[in-house]
Amino acid sequence: MAKRTLLKAINRSIILNVIKKHGPIARADIARLTKLSPATVTLQTAELIEDGLIYEKQEGDSRGGRPPILLALSTEAIYVLGVKLTESHATLALIDLQATIVAQRTFGLPSTHPIAVADLLTTETLSLLRAADIPRKHLVGCGVGMAGLIDSVNGICRMSPHTHWRDVPLAEYLEERLGCPVYLDNNVNTLTFLERLYGLGQHVDNFLVITIGLGIGMGIVCDGQVYRGASGSSGELGHTVIDPDGLPCSCGNRGCLETFVADPWLVYHARQAGLEVVTPEELTQLAQSGEPRAVDVFRRAGKVLGQSVANLINLFNPGMIIVSGEGVRAGDLLFDPMREAISRHAFSGLDKEVTLQIEPLLDESWARGAACLVLHKIFETSEFTQPTSIAE
Repeated sequence: MAKRTLLKAINRSIILNVIKKHGPIARADIARLTKLSPATVTLQTAELIEDGLIYEKQEGDSRGGRPPILLALSTEAIYVLGVKLTESHATLALIDLQATIVAQRTFGLPSTHPIAVADLLTTETLSLLRAADIPRKHLVGCGVGMAGLIDSVNGICRMSPHTHWRDVPLAEYLEERLGCPVYLDNNVNTLTFLERLYGLGQHVDNFLVITIGLGIGMGIVCDGQVYRGASGSSGELGHTVIDPDGLPCSCGNRGCLETFVADPWLVYHARQAGLEVVTPEELTQLAQSGEPRAVDVFRRAGKVLGQSVANLINLFNPGMIIVSGEGVRAGDLLFDPMREAISRHAFSGLDKEVTLQIEPLLDESWARGAACLVLHKIFETSEFTQPTSIAE
């Protein structure tokens, strides 16, 4: 029985992904592409229609007989919610099964108390559903991304450096209020899911996502799967030690990568050099105008970042590295010295096998990535089941 259930789940996932990639598509073409029997395709697509994940769209071109009925992903009956959560604000995005944002909003957080945050996220979600004229029962899942050490299996924030949460079961709080499955993960992992399902990493089985900004984070994809580590805490690239006698980091250690590259530390180094800047944007503008001290801040940061990336190349041998986040605003001021350091420190030309992509992102992309925690369940793991509907 267990083997039959697993086989059914695998077939369901295969069929759903073929429809995602090739739809609208006829059942006969699904059978041809998947090598599944027509009977299996008919049975599984009937269940997917019943679950609201796909629908019969229109008739295809006739091949000499009755025109086939085409199947496509549902874009009106199923929606998921993505949430980017920070210490000061949250961004919500309602997403359809094509990962298209149909409605979104950003709002401040008057309080970071976990219950207050869960209540406000619920209120804003219901308001967003009403504004988009989407029935509450059509919301089938919610994904939340936030900074910190996250137990994604149990939906618990073990530690957040910004909200100062410890062992907060945020997924449970939201499930009780929203009435749908809620998945919680580190925000860089959510962005990695977005790249894996819909972004630059769709066709790359081994790649890294590095985010630079307020902190430094990393997502890891190995053999097509997002890797989280034994306790879900992999990817803390920002807290790898560069100089044991360096500046004290917020984590309690000294000389972490973040103290060289993260936005607040870039501003700190600029002020130490005598520049009167308050924000990383001001520092970037000064460097772009040719101010030599500002240029030097980015040159030093890029050099250290490149050394760290070279170490990652030596360790993981990835096919692609995607660098993203707010910190990419600096452009070649940061990335030219980074590339030089990668070339200097990568082992035996391994850097020549890596595609390096620089990708600016907005808050809505982080929220879209959080929604991919749910879409991943639907398309790649076959764990998704329709939740019990809640009265309107």
